[in-house]
Amino acid sequence: PALVQIAHHFGKECLQEDGCLDRAFLRERIFNNAEERRWLESILHPRIREWIKLALSHATGSYAILETPLLLETNQHQLTDRILVVDIPESLQVARASERDNNNQEQIRAIIKAQIPRQERLSKADDILDNSGTIDQLTAQVAKLHRKYLALAKHKTEPKNPDQ
Repeated sequence: PALVQIAHHFGKECLQEDGCLDRAFLRERIFNNAEERRWLESILHPRIREWIKLALSHATGSYAILETPLLLETNQHQLTDRILVVDIPESLQVARASERDNNNQEQIRAIIKAQIPRQERLSKADDILDNSGTIDQLTAQVAKLHRKYLALAKHKTEPKNPDQ
């Protein structure tokens, strides 16, 4: 249903030949026009929030991680117990994103600018993973954090002692 609304609003040029969304076209349109971005967010964010709630309600592990780029911007953090930020200096973020997505650095900076500022995001974090190093360094941080989250989950599910 959202794709139909998007195509109606932006026109057929927002669709690829196979009928799928042309993400590059849409990214160009919404990050160069704040009103268009707000319109798109108004139809997508409520649907995304409901999908997240459903997915979280079906989670079966000791804990669940909600991985979303707009956790704080869309108040999705209200669905979580903790905020984990995977952090990287902006210059490295721009370089990696342009290499990964073949986007120009101007467009990547426009996307970053539409998000909550890095320092504000870090100030709201309960936990931070530094993604500026090697994969081995990141893996070690993730393993440590996993142990912490398992302990937190265990503590949260243990019955309370009525004598305390």
